Amino acid sequence: MSKKLLATAVAVLVTTAMLDAQTLINAAGSTFIYPMFSKWENVYHKIHPNIEFNYQAIGSGGGINQLTAGTVEIGASDAPLNDEQIATCNKAHGPVIHLPEAMGAVAVSYHIPGISTTLKFTGPVLADIFLGNITKWNDPQLTALNPGVNLPNRPIIVVHRSDGSGDTYIFVDYLCKVSKEWNQKVGRGVSVNWPVGLGAKGNEGVSGQLEQTPFSIGYITLIYALQNNIPYGSLKNAAGEYIHPTIESVSDAAANAARIVPKDLRFSITNAPGKTSYPISSATWLIVYVNQGRYTNYKVAKETVTFLHWVLTEGQKMEPAMDYAPIPAPIQKMELNLLRKVNYNGKSLM
Repeated sequence: MSKKLLATAVAVLVTTAMLDAQTLINAAGSTFIYPMFSKWENVYHKIHPNIEFNYQAIGSGGGINQLTAGTVEIGASDAPLNDEQIATCNKAHGPVIHLPEAMGAVAVSYHIPGISTTLKFTGPVLADIFLGNITKWNDPQLTALNPGVNLPNRPIIVVHRSDGSGDTYIFVDYLCKVSKEWNQKVGRGVSVNWPVGLGAKGNEGVSGQLEQTPFSIGYITLIYALQNNIPYGSLKNAAGEYIHPTIESVSDAAANAARIVPKDLRFSITNAPGKTSYPISSATWLIVYVNQGRYTNYKVAKETVTFLHWVLTEGQKMEPAMDYAPIPAPIQKMELNLLRKVNYNGKSLM
């Protein structure tokens, strides 16, 4: 064999070996956590070059659907599965566990030309805007909350998510807690029948719609408001204080709610107690099947659990730089115990 042919053969063998060594972890769902997940996967791939990721930011509803179908190892959702969804997963591939991996805020963002002041909102007023009861920016309820601000006599254009969205769940979960009318007429879910407004897909879609539409208001994950320089307001919390969404105010909401977290880690921290708690705060979850052997192979299952353990430990240190709040230590301990239950047909993966 010539040296050239030998070199080619060696290159082919090396390339084949490298391809064989690659492990692909599929995940899908939340756009809320997508910026953070992208950071995690990039850093993790540098540490473990043989691990590749395919994260589809299709919204929490889409992530839940793909997890149920068994087409992803990890479903990412800003809303915990309800009892019906858990029953569906049980029937498909068995029990699941919820692993909260970050805390974040949903910001009430708006686009009002000529207004640079941070606006104040209350929960009931916000609910009335999204119910269509308050239709003008200079409505007396809004001007009373924002004295000295020259709010325009212009219609309020509501923007909301059109896809199944964890951000929607967080937002309407909050509205259900502060508005009896909202709770009775609309309720909570990753998708709801919006009384008014324009729909847009994903945080990117809502952000873009807000930027393009003067006199609009909508809800987006805080990091999208910061990255796109979209103004957002402060919100009156359960203690009567007007609080801006920050890492600190989300962490305070999580800490105040951590005492009542159930064992399955399906919880809500919207409208949490505490003077410094931001009221539209939430965890976001990575959801996986307990018995990985029912729908994937051992190598992928093992690497998935190893990655999740890294996210819940080392990955937490990266969150403040990305404007997310790390999981409180008591909750972190609970979820690491849950992760130890994940197995491959009875064989431990940790």
